[in-house]
Amino acid sequence: VQLQASGGGLVQAGGSLRLSCAASGNIFWINTMGWYRQAPGKQRELVASITTDGSTNYADSVKGRFTISRSNARNAAYLQMNGLKAEDTAVYYCNADVKETVFRVARNYWGQGTLVTVSS
Repeated sequence: VQLQASGGGLVQAGGSLRLSCAASGNIFWINTMGWYRQAPGKQRELVASITTDGSTNYADSVKGRFTISRSNARNAAYLQMNGLKAEDTAVYYCNADVKETVFRVARNYWGQGTLVTVSS
């Protein structure tokens, strides 16, 4: 299973970006999908997550500005980021709990990360 994240880039403060995460490979079902980020010198932190039935969870720092969504049919997750701030600058990683077959327990996978830089 591979997770491919895309959509990062350079944006001015107040601007918007939309990140995409596409899962591929041997996939029977994907449980929770999420976005994490890691800023220089800081630990990786959860930004947002979404379950199969669409229940969402957000870090307090992004509530009201970021929206996570997913397409179960496409094995994909998205992160719409509005009102970006300089402190949102980080490498953003996609994460997913994937069942490869009906008989196997879910395994956790990480994407390669996509850099988001917000200039102030």
